[in-house]
Amino acid sequence: MPQILARLAAIPPLLLAVVLLTFAFEFSNGWHDAANSIATVVSTRVLKPFTAVAWAAFWNFIAAFFFGTAVASTIGKGLVRIDMINEQVILAGLLGAITWNLTTLILGLPTSSSHALMGGYGGAAVAHIGYQALVLQGWVKPVLFIFLSPLVGMALAILLTTLASWIVQHQRPLKVDRWFRRLQLFSAALFSLGHGTNDSQKGMGIITAALVAGGLLKSSGGKLPVPFWVIICCHLAMGGGTMAGGWRIIKTMGQRITKLTPFGGFSAETAGGITIVANAIFGIPVSTTHTITGAIVGVGASRRLTAVRWGITRRIVWAWILTIPGAALFGAIVFKALVHVLP
Repeated sequence: MPQILARLAAIPPLLLAVVLLTFAFEFSNGWHDAANSIATVVSTRVLKPFTAVAWAAFWNFIAAFFFGTAVASTIGKGLVRIDMINEQVILAGLLGAITWNLTTLILGLPTSSSHALMGGYGGAAVAHIGYQALVLQGWVKPVLFIFLSPLVGMALAILLTTLASWIVQHQRPLKVDRWFRRLQLFSAALFSLGHGTNDSQKGMGIITAALVAGGLLKSSGGKLPVPFWVIICCHLAMGGGTMAGGWRIIKTMGQRITKLTPFGGFSAETAGGITIVANAIFGIPVSTTHTITGAIVGVGASRRLTAVRWGITRRIVWAWILTIPGAALFGAIVFKALVHVLP
C-alpha cells in the first residue's frame, strides 16, 4: 500500500484526477453490476444479501491473478488513438460514463457500465478532434457482442438447463433443490470471477491509456503495459463497489424477468460465467449485464416462453441499445464544458 500511495503522489494533478475518477468508476461499476453476480443467488435464497455481496466481492478481487490484461489492451488502445487524445478527453469520458451509470441506477435499469465507459470515452474523443480519433475496426466486436453475448448466454443456459434436467429427472425434487443450492455457490463464484476480470480490465485500460497520453508510460511493441499497482487498485475498487450493492437492479434481474429456483440460478450463472471468461481470454470487452440477462431469459424460455416477462426484457434491451450513444453524448457535453475550465 505505501508503494501504491507513493506512485499516486508522483502523478501530475490532472492525470491523478483521471486515475482517481477511474477508481470511482470501477467502484460504481461494481455497485451498478453487483446484481449481475448475485441476483440469482439472492432471489433463490441460497445466500442472504450481505453474504452474497461479500462472496461476489471476494471473487471480483481474486480475478486479478488469473486472466491477464487482454481486455484492458482493447479498451486502452483498440477504440481510440492514444496519440490523438489528452487527459481532458479521458476525464470527460469517465464523467460521461459515470453520469450514465447513475442515471440508469436511479431508474433501476441493468445497463452496461462497460458500454457506458466505451461510449463516454469515444464521445469525448470525437468532441475533441473528430471521428478520426476512433479506431473504427476496434468497435466492431464490442458492438457486435451487445447482441451476441446475451444470445450466447441464452443458448448456453438452455443447453445447461436441458442437460441438468435430463441428469436429475429421476431424483426427488427436494434432493435436487438441495444439490443445486450448494452448486450455486460455485456458479456464483464463477460468474463473479468473470465479472471481476472483464470489468476491472476496462478501468485498467483507461488508466494505462492516460499514463501513456501523459508521457509517464510507454507502449512497447504495440502492447499496452498495465502496471501491477493499476491491476490491484482496479480490482479493489470493483470489489468495494460490489460490497455496496445495487438493490433496485437486483430486484429487476432476480425477480422481474423470470422466477428462478436454485436449479435455474445455477444454469444462468454457469452459462454467464463461461461466456464472460471466454471473452476475457480473447480480449473482447463484453457486458456482464447483457450476458447474465440473456442467461436468465434462457433459463425461463427452457421451461416455456411465457415464463419470461418479455415486457421487462424489451425495456432492458432498449436501454442496452441506447447506452453507447447516450454515454457518448454525455462524454461530448462534459468535454466541451471541461475545455472552458481546465487548461
